[in-house]
Amino acid sequence: MFRQSIVKATRPATRAFATTARAMGAGDTGAVRPTGQTDAFQKREKAQEDYAIRQREKEKLLDLKKRLEKSNDHIKQLEKDM
Repeated sequence: MFRQSIVKATRPATRAFATTARAMGAGDTGAVRPTGQTDAFQKREKAQEDYAIRQREKEKLLDLKKRLEKSNDHIKQLEKDM
């Protein structure tokens, strides 16, 4: 009897998770189209991601240039001390 009450109590919870809502239709914004074309939203999003990546790479290059300059200064100082 106790087992039956547990089974009945958990059955509605499992059914609620079994169904999923449809996220995007064929022509919705951001959805992949059957022909493989992209819409303006996808193009804008890709452009923003590319811009962010370029900015991060630019920051890394500036950091590397500073470290290289610092290393060169250190080498010059060592050569001077010899």
